[in-house]
Amino acid sequence: MTATAFMSVSLEPPLVLVSVREDSRMEETLARNDRWAVSVLEAGQRVTAARFAMKGRISDRLLFDELPHERGPASGAPLVTDALATVECRTEQRIPAGDHVLIIGRVLSARIGRSDGAPLVYFQGQYRHLG
Repeated sequence: MTATAFMSVSLEPPLVLVSVREDSRMEETLARNDRWAVSVLEAGQRVTAARFAMKGRISDRLLFDELPHERGPASGAPLVTDALATVECRTEQRIPAGDHVLIIGRVLSARIGRSDGAPLVYFQGQYRHLG
């Protein structure tokens, strides 16, 4: 999925939060699997973000077929190879919040990939450039 809400929660212990729509495929997946990962995309990776955000998209198994990726050693989850950063997590807490579930994850591994790009930001229904 493409998350529109992902943030740091705590430095000690290292915790992050992702918001997922209740009753979505991703929420069901995260209910079954306590290890997951986030790839922080670069501003030029809008096509990749759109690919994972599409309703009625191609099969989940095919999403990574033409996208360079690797499996994270701590989570086993796919990580976009040329992402700005990747974070592998283990679910610590699930908090129902309206029509979403807030998933708090303990960071198992974090890596900076590309340090020369700006992050992809989505605000008020469109992608924005920071700065």
